[in-house]
Amino acid sequence: MKIREAITTKVSTRTSKILNILVKILGAIIIAIVLFLAIVYTVNLISNKSEQRRIEPYGQLVPVDGKNMNVLIQGDGEETVVLLPGYGTAAPALDFKALIDELSPFYKVVVIEPFGYGLSDLTKKERSTENIVSEIHEALQGLHIDRYILMGHSISGLYGIDYVNKYENEVSAFVGLDSSVPSLSERKIEASALRALNLLKKSGLIRLQMKLSADPIAELPFDDTTKEQMRLINRQNIYNPTQLNEAGSMYTNFKGAENLSFPKNLPLILFVQANHPVTDRWLPEHVNQVKDSVDGKVITFEEGHYLYRTKAKEIVENFRSFMKEIK
Repeated sequence: MKIREAITTKVSTRTSKILNILVKILGAIIIAIVLFLAIVYTVNLISNKSEQRRIEPYGQLVPVDGKNMNVLIQGDGEETVVLLPGYGTAAPALDFKALIDELSPFYKVVVIEPFGYGLSDLTKKERSTENIVSEIHEALQGLHIDRYILMGHSISGLYGIDYVNKYENEVSAFVGLDSSVPSLSERKIEASALRALNLLKKSGLIRLQMKLSADPIAELPFDDTTKEQMRLINRQNIYNPTQLNEAGSMYTNFKGAENLSFPKNLPLILFVQANHPVTDRWLPEHVNQVKDSVDGKVITFEEGHYLYRTKAKEIVENFRSFMKEIK
């Protein structure tokens, strides 16, 4: 009996020691994780403030809905081209640089940076198509621009089709740059996913992930100064509350535009990537958009979604030829 008790006591003591070791290890791991997250959070705060001071202003601020919207204007042609960015473009006025340089010898080029983009303010206002379109129009009204060609990339094709129906008397043509089509809806993003992204952004983990990942800006056809400014602005704007709101509103915005079409008499030219990596409906749906237009045309490029970065010269040449043909 005494031997059994001794063995039990010995086993119990050994188990207790093992448990104590495990608890200490677990505690050390928890402390290490907390310390790591605290360092990441602090570095993110310090970096954000430091990088804000290194961003070089460009364009001009226009009062819109009680806030400031950044707009870049280049060129002094008789006709005006208004450029609208795709979703999540960090600094539209910089990203469109090659296209602006090709357009500006012939047109007055106006690049709109919607709220949450580039150097524009953030907004808590719902990112519905109605609100976004209204804000863009208010910016142009503030600049006394009331006749123009609308040129939009990606998601701006969705906003653009609503815009030209509301302000048909102001828009003289629409140009799509691999623009979104209402019939090809984006997936619905759950609120929980958006909250998680917001938390990751605030924690600094998004910055860390970007630091450890390949730099998507490194290979862009821009000079080093422009690329560095794009990196700085991207780290400020990525997953900001305004852009997350827009992402959460996207499914509803697509559904709301399903029955919209471009006005029949509005000149319409769409530059489209020939081979979409996800859907074989991309090109046919764009062709479908122009089929009822009096002056409609689709031009394809063997390029990716951001075709205006590398095909700016070809885009402008084809666009100018199209505009001459319809006059």
